[in-house]
Amino acid sequence: METYKNPQSSVSERVEDLLLRMTIEEKIGQLSQVPAGTENTEEVGCLIKAGRVGSRILAFTAHAGSEKQLIVDITESNEAQRIAVEESRLGIPVINGKDVIHGYRTSFPIPLAQAASFDPQLVEEAASFMALEASAEAVHWTFAPMLDISRDPRWGRIIEGFGEDPYLCSAMASASVRGIQGEDMSKDGKIAACAKHYIGYGAAEGGRDYNSVEISDNTLRNIYLPPFKAAVEAGVSTIMSAFHENGGEPVTASKYLLTDVLKGELGFNGFVISDWDSVKQLLHQSVAANEAEAAEIAFNAGVDMEMASSCYEKHIKELIKAGKIDIERVEDAVRRILTIKFKLGLFEKPYTDINLAKDVMLKPEHLECAKRLASRSMVLLKNNNVLPLSSCGIKIAVIGPMAKERKAMNGSWCLDSNIDRVVTVEEGMRTIASEVEIITSSGALTDNMIYEARKADIIVAVLGESDIRNGEGNCIADILLPPGQTEMIELLKHLGKPIVSVICSGRPLNIERVCQLSDAVLYAWHPGTQGGLAVADILFGHVNPSGKLPVTFLNSIGQVPLYYNHKSNGRPIDDYYNCLSGWNYQDSTGKPLFPFGYGLSYTTFKYDSITLNKEVIKVGDCIEVSANVTNTGSLAGEEVVQCYIRDKVASCSRPVKELKGFKRVFLKPGDSERVSFALGMEELSFYGRDGSFQLEPGKFTVWIGGDCMSELKVEFEVSKSN
Repeated sequence: METYKNPQSSVSERVEDLLLRMTIEEKIGQLSQVPAGTENTEEVGCLIKAGRVGSRILAFTAHAGSEKQLIVDITESNEAQRIAVEESRLGIPVINGKDVIHGYRTSFPIPLAQAASFDPQLVEEAASFMALEASAEAVHWTFAPMLDISRDPRWGRIIEGFGEDPYLCSAMASASVRGIQGEDMSKDGKIAACAKHYIGYGAAEGGRDYNSVEISDNTLRNIYLPPFKAAVEAGVSTIMSAFHENGGEPVTASKYLLTDVLKGELGFNGFVISDWDSVKQLLHQSVAANEAEAAEIAFNAGVDMEMASSCYEKHIKELIKAGKIDIERVEDAVRRILTIKFKLGLFEKPYTDINLAKDVMLKPEHLECAKRLASRSMVLLKNNNVLPLSSCGIKIAVIGPMAKERKAMNGSWCLDSNIDRVVTVEEGMRTIASEVEIITSSGALTDNMIYEARKADIIVAVLGESDIRNGEGNCIADILLPPGQTEMIELLKHLGKPIVSVICSGRPLNIERVCQLSDAVLYAWHPGTQGGLAVADILFGHVNPSGKLPVTFLNSIGQVPLYYNHKSNGRPIDDYYNCLSGWNYQDSTGKPLFPFGYGLSYTTFKYDSITLNKEVIKVGDCIEVSANVTNTGSLAGEEVVQCYIRDKVASCSRPVKELKGFKRVFLKPGDSERVSFALGMEELSFYGRDGSFQLEPGKFTVWIGGDCMSELKVEFEVSKSN
């Protein structure tokens, strides 16, 4: 038996044996990913048989989140794999990739909502169920998690990431990778993850998708790099290079970013795949005159596999002959790709059982996890003692454009979910409180909604955005609710009844007017399959809300960008958020509508007695900070306790606050708990002028509280080691 076919041999032994047997054409074939499906099945089959395909992407357009996709079934996928395994010369299986972002048949809350849970363990569990369902339909590899830090709510793809903070995003990155891949990707139900979009894509100018960015190396390393570093440390198999260019250099063409930083400094040993057609797009970005140049630039920069376009397949062989690409570089890329295929167990288990899907989709434990994550993700922004609602003896009008909506509840990136299984808010309310009289109306006629609302004691107005107003290519110039929704709340206000506004959205909207008019506001995001039940659980008090904002909410679009971890300016002002913008605008406040980390509960929490275990530590040591947290209300609840630091004087300007720890704490009324955080080299260091990750001696301030506006603080010092 050939070594590469022997499962008893090590992965590295199998890879090297196979590599020696491959022709140059077969090696180049591994670098190519082609779109798959019924429209080009025969053509792709011929390429696979010839050993000229390393991967198939189970999509048909570059806008998978916005356009309806043809369904690739298991039988078709198994046939493509049969050709690869049984008819190609060496029998190398193909790897099927697909955008499985926050759910498959079971839709979990959008990633931005998941970040609001501040619960990495639950996010990991959801990711594991997502991978299990996807794997049952021949998906070997998902293009998730998306780790783009975004500070611009106009950007449509803010829905797909974990918010504005590198520490929170890093925690969610690690959790997602662990959930998708597990400890052993060859195990049933596990698939390969892909961290994207490396790097800085979320900073697109003007919030316009695919646009240029201008990010200094200091900001790139300290803000945008940490989530990718966390993913690499968690063992992520693949990383996707981004579309955009930074400072005149497209990321797909950046040897510095892809090879020097990612593969060199971070030690990433998986493979890099381009985004859809992004190698060929180097022509549009004016750094390549033709496809051959595009292939040369991208491949030498460090892009190992090309998605969708065919520059590699057409030109790498001639580029090798011309001495423009080294064969060693080709073998390095192939080695990386084959390693992932062996780790996935594709050589031993290339086919998918066609009967498996019916046993794993929408299982009760998946639905329960989806409901729990949705509940923990929702953020209570306002409550004038209207919530929780009584479950008897009242009439509730459940109205608004999102009250009966199913598809939009999934958001823009759950392509394979069963829409019929999505629970609407109206259905959730009827299910959770069957004894309550629910009054509803058509979501299309505002005047009819208002007529029906007259009959109710309390109004639950379910507002928000459709799925198509978010996601790839779906950016907006203003972040108000879609036309007519705020006006509807203004009309409802004249009825003199309590108004509870539930907002289902994929981005942080400017809801200042809605907050003014409403007695309570619950931000439910796009919560997924079980979203309606989760909303109802919170409104009726079966679940005490505990979500916290992973992004800053603005008062005006003119405030963009507004984020909590800003730098000090040369003329500081005592007020934290006035300092953020330099000065107040003449026509608007410089403060946010709601700050990062904010979120109310049906109970209240008090923080006090912050202490350190020592006041001075040496470089390399760890310090512990702790504070008492007390439930001062009448209901049991969970609080997300947050720890922030500030490096007061450094060789580079540092943020005025940085999240460096969080913990969920459950407390009964009157109970207290002392919550502690360990701060060491990882938490206190930063990337300095020379690009090195270092801890400088000096003084630090540390805060513990319920959001980034916490004022409970203490100071300590880091002294020189000697």
